Amino acid sequence: IAAPQKKLLFCTAGLLSLGCALGAAAAVGSQLWVRGSILCSTGALLVNASGPELHKFIGAIQYGLFSGQRVRQCGLGGRPLHFSFFPDLLRIIPASIHVSVILFCTVLIVFALVGAGFFMFNAFGSPYETLHGPVGLYLWSFISCSCGCLIMILFSSEVKIHHLSEKIANFKEGTFTFKTHSEQFANSFWTILVCSLVHFLNALLIRFAGFEFPFSKSEESGTITGAVDLMY
Repeated sequence: IAAPQKKLLFCTAGLLSLGCALGAAAAVGSQLWVRGSILCSTGALLVNASGPELHKFIGAIQYGLFSGQRVRQCGLGGRPLHFSFFPDLLRIIPASIHVSVILFCTVLIVFALVGAGFFMFNAFGSPYETLHGPVGLYLWSFISCSCGCLIMILFSSEVKIHHLSEKIANFKEGTFTFKTHSEQFANSFWTILVCSLVHFLNALLIRFAGFEFPFSKSEESGTITGAVDLMY
């Protein structure tokens, strides 16, 4: 492939990595990871609510990695309540998983920025053979893509397996019990998915630029070296 085309591919990959870093940073600070509705089951059972009356007992909830909001509705009108995970909810949530999600988000942002810098360096500079060259580009893309996948897996398990929305809805509730009525992942969660796909696409762009996947090449060289050693 010609040098101008390689520059174009590397510039495209660098801009995509930079966009992913900015998107992930915006996602981390937002409250748009999960949206849903919560049912005040205690109040609904007390009045035997059904049909149109049931809507008076359905509130709303949305949250991110640091804070969120829930609308507590038990038949007497909605009342919005704001909350933060640190330190308010730290005792009731799976803290190790939640902190791991934040940690991997940070790693994703850092390595996306590193990858963007090295892509631009390879486009306009003279790449080295090691971490500045194609091996490094594969490495940064692989780490960023892996972090994005881990973020989605860990956060999904926290929400679905550990029933995070119900724990938040029932925080400091002594009289009423809330159940999750509906729940769906929101924009910030899908932003992380897009970031993972973009870094996978970047690995394909490196391959299209004419660079072989580095590990297959190293295996071949190791095999040849071993054969030479046996001859002597």
